[in-house]
Amino acid sequence: MMRRKLLVPALAMAGGFSFALLSHEHDAVAKVPAPAVTPAPVPVTVATATAGDVPIELDGLGRVQAFNTVTVRTQVEGQIQRIAYTQGQTVHKGDLLVKIDPRLYQAKLEQDQAALARDKAHLANAEANLNRYLPLAHSGFASGQQVDTQQAMVAQQQATLKADQAQIDQDQVEVDYTDIAAPIDGVAGFRLVDEGNVVHPTDANGLVTITEVQPIAVLFTLPQADLPEIQQRMAAAGQTGLAVEAYSQDGARKLDQGTLETTNNMVDAASGTITLRADFPNAGKLLWPGEFVQARLVLSVRHDGVAVPAAVVQRGPAGSYAWVVDPSGTAIMQPIQVAQLAHGRALVTSGLAPGQKVVTDGQYGLEPGTRVAEQTANEVASAAPLKNAQTDMLGIQP
Repeated sequence: MMRRKLLVPALAMAGGFSFALLSHEHDAVAKVPAPAVTPAPVPVTVATATAGDVPIELDGLGRVQAFNTVTVRTQVEGQIQRIAYTQGQTVHKGDLLVKIDPRLYQAKLEQDQAALARDKAHLANAEANLNRYLPLAHSGFASGQQVDTQQAMVAQQQATLKADQAQIDQDQVEVDYTDIAAPIDGVAGFRLVDEGNVVHPTDANGLVTITEVQPIAVLFTLPQADLPEIQQRMAAAGQTGLAVEAYSQDGARKLDQGTLETTNNMVDAASGTITLRADFPNAGKLLWPGEFVQARLVLSVRHDGVAVPAAVVQRGPAGSYAWVVDPSGTAIMQPIQVAQLAHGRALVTSGLAPGQKVVTDGQYGLEPGTRVAEQTANEVASAAPLKNAQTDMLGIQP
């Protein structure tokens, strides 16, 4: 019994010693520092800031307008004998478009020409009689009244001849009007009448519409706030004028380059915009009346301007900035000043120097001091998106 009592405290002391030993070993393990984990570089695409001539431009939505538009009408009544043009054909001033039956007008012309010949004979007879009366009046065999009457007869016949000639001239004009010619160079539209129809000068639709497309004009609008600078640049350009480029409506294709002609004489109070007109040679006929285009007015050219892709520019509470990759491959947040964003390029006036590498894609995974791994655009697009470790949502990983 005594041995059992002595054995229990001995076991208790042994258990306590083992627990203390284990606890000491656990504390020793807990005090060993965990090895540091180096974060993996963030995959980004980069571009290099370049220096060169950068045009300062203003973009506006424009609509193409024919330089001249003419609705061809008949000036005499008659039946159409022939249509001498093809729809959509390029015609030149003086080209025959429509032939109207001229026989009625030709007959009237000949009739009046005959009346002129008759009246010429009457005049010749009156002048002969006057020449007979004058010697007789000097010798007293004819009265002064007879001479005066004969002189009035000659004057009357002379006036009749003038009236006959005027009527013949009018008849000739009407005959000429039966040949309807193109009044300008341009493109003929759809036929509005067909052969065999009788046309009148009072017809509302006319015969055909011709639009002059070489040269051609573009009317476009810009905010009224740009008007003072535009006027200043126009005055400085003088006779040379400011260049205007016309692009397709989606901005993907350049159609032509022309010159700013003028600005409208008032601002549209409803929209707060000013309308401008530019003229284009349109040698390739890529501009067509009624077409919507993008018009780019070139105000000036910034020489040695620093340009980067537009995707480089980021915006924060303090303004615009860009992520610059230093030679060690570390991302640096660099404040910048942007003068213009146009056509996928940004003109930077301060903050960047030519030759610096800037991040164009992958900025959402960056913070100052982050190491980056330069990749192609395809590699970045195929990489797994960054996720927030706590919310498992797309975003910046803390």
